[in-house]
Amino acid sequence: MGVPAFYRWLSNRYPKIVKDVVEDDVQVINGVEVPVDTSQPNPNGVEFDNLYLDMNGIIHPCFHPEDRPDPTTEEEVFLTMFDYIDRLFAIVRPRKLLYMAIDGVAPRAKMNQQRSRRFRAAQEAEEREREEEKLREEFAKQGIKVPKKDRTAVFDSNVITPGTPFMHRLSVALQYYVHLRLNGDPGWRGVKVILSDANAPGEGKHKIMAYIREQRGLPGYSPNTRHCIYGLDADLIMLALATHEPRFAILREVGRGGVGCGVGVSWGERGGCWPPGPRLASLREVGGGVHEACWGVEVAKKPYQFLLVNVLREYLERDLGVPTPSPLDKERVFDDFVFMCFFVGNDFLPHMPTLEIREQAIELLVHTYKQLLPSMGHLVEDQPRI
Repeated sequence: MGVPAFYRWLSNRYPKIVKDVVEDDVQVINGVEVPVDTSQPNPNGVEFDNLYLDMNGIIHPCFHPEDRPDPTTEEEVFLTMFDYIDRLFAIVRPRKLLYMAIDGVAPRAKMNQQRSRRFRAAQEAEEREREEEKLREEFAKQGIKVPKKDRTAVFDSNVITPGTPFMHRLSVALQYYVHLRLNGDPGWRGVKVILSDANAPGEGKHKIMAYIREQRGLPGYSPNTRHCIYGLDADLIMLALATHEPRFAILREVGRGGVGCGVGVSWGERGGCWPPGPRLASLREVGGGVHEACWGVEVAKKPYQFLLVNVLREYLERDLGVPTPSPLDKERVFDDFVFMCFFVGNDFLPHMPTLEIREQAIELLVHTYKQLLPSMGHLVEDQPRI
């Protein structure tokens, strides 16, 4: 979900908040892969204390990965997920905490939206199934041999819902994975691991933020703790600003582009050739219309970027700061910015019809805010922060 176009707007307006990730490559020695030693210093020149994973941003891509064929069993999904977490852990290399949060039962408004979206997804999948059966019948009438369609046990991603048997098996698999890494990977040694599965209510990102706020209120908490959160939603930027943590970074994918063979028909941002996934496996021999080499296409490794919230805080302090009768509280300025962004949409809340990010809505809000701040004061009521 998130806020469409917000990340692009922010990175264009404040370019120095984005930093490309530097990764150590997995080495192959005598045909054996040697994993990255995560106990070594971080190649990005910064050491993080805590890493938080919004797991739904990992689970869904593992159902339809871009760098390999779609999985056909739950075991393949779990293995893909473990590889995904390994790569994120190797990028950030947290030294104190790894917090993995899976979406639990969502608030009522979000639940209504999810229900309509998933009913629509099930209906569209049924329509695609009927269309494919019609095509198979037409090919059969023309005497074209069509391979049988591979049935997959993980075709329906609607099982990624709190309360399903799949989510229970996923929780057990992640517990096994954590146990394996804590006992066998030197980079995990001394790291506290917390797994909040789908049995705990609330969305993963909000459970993470509640944990951070709770830790801020404990005695002995260090204000210099370095946090890094991975997630695909743009509203993580607003949530990170709302924590008022001075050392915060968001790990994001640069894009979803791939490298296709150049022969098949393009199928969107994912790259590659049409038809993708299992459909390509079943129809690649039909009439020679699909390039034979498309099935083994090599997809580029997705790069990542850090969004530096501490640099964004400096940008906002300079951009929104205006002379006022009383001293300006920069923390309240950040709260005001988050509040204003609610009007252009926030997760399941629709944006105002007259405000669209692509039509300079945030620039209008910022300009109006700077004009009225000296006379009206801050938008958000000052409250004690934990």
